[in-house]
Amino acid sequence: MSTQTLQAFIPISSLGQRFDVVVSELFPQYSRSRIQQWIKEGKVTVNGQAWTKPRQSVLGGEKVVMEAELNDEVDLVAQEIPLDIVYEDEAILVINKPAGLVVHPGAGNPDQTLMNALLFHDPKLREVPRAGIVHRLDKETSGLMVVAKTVPAQTHLVDQLQRHAVERIYDAVVVGHVLAGGTVDKPIGRSIQDRKKMAVRLLGGGKPAVSHYRVMEHFRAHTRIRVKLETGRTHQIRVHMSSIGFPLIGDPVYGERLRIPRGMMDGFVDVLREFKRQALHAGALSLTHPLTGKTMKWKADMPDDMLALIDTLRDDLEAFESQFESDYDEFDYDYGVEVEWVTDDDIPE
Repeated sequence: MSTQTLQAFIPISSLGQRFDVVVSELFPQYSRSRIQQWIKEGKVTVNGQAWTKPRQSVLGGEKVVMEAELNDEVDLVAQEIPLDIVYEDEAILVINKPAGLVVHPGAGNPDQTLMNALLFHDPKLREVPRAGIVHRLDKETSGLMVVAKTVPAQTHLVDQLQRHAVERIYDAVVVGHVLAGGTVDKPIGRSIQDRKKMAVRLLGGGKPAVSHYRVMEHFRAHTRIRVKLETGRTHQIRVHMSSIGFPLIGDPVYGERLRIPRGMMDGFVDVLREFKRQALHAGALSLTHPLTGKTMKWKADMPDDMLALIDTLRDDLEAFESQFESDYDEFDYDYGVEVEWVTDDDIPE
């Protein structure tokens, strides 16, 4: 067993939040349960003093030092699960995660996760916390993720994430007609009404969250957008877009009832009804390589289900516009009303 010394400063915006929650966000490569255990064992210090109460509130600005043990994944089972590897070298691994794959084991998902697949792909990842996973995507969100293959690389990537130096751009399809691009700058935290959900917390209890979005394509009752994250809060895009009235198509948590444009063909309606996940794909990723210091960028095309959804919405718009043009061409202008044209000579002085 080896250890790694990690340190970070608690953000001022974390005032009043639980210590274990804050530390888990500072060092996302470790599970909260493991961090809670280290806190109780006195392996986490605040401003040089041991802090053994995980639930105690923080003030913000404190310096945290943690002695992390590097044997997190020793008991996890390696499982042969196909991986779509976009790039790999001795320091990092970039994968295109499919929708439906859980990132790491948890309640209800003890195995068959990305972490299990990574341990099968490279057994040496057992020596890296969380098998090198430094950020996550929701189960039903597809797209690019970077994985660290060594502890130094993981530390480097976590630092970039904390400084918001990793660029992540997502493709999404939302309900409603988004007029133009913009920015959502609203803090996100646990919902007061439902602790399993996240929510915009304007009156406190949330962390800063910023999403920039632009319109890529309009449909009759939906819009394809592209979102660039400035921060990376849990469910950030889903929560932010829902908060401004444009939830993602298929989102079972933050969405709304299915919106069917009037007169849509039955086949098109079936495609909308059968799309059962949030229409969200992490399509672009950019970061600084931990070893070379060079900026690297990757792109991943949208998966087939999202492409089929977009094609359907395009076909529906085309069918609607075609019918409109046909109705316009056949419009009967003769209502039996005589029209008398007025000239300047007919207007009295």
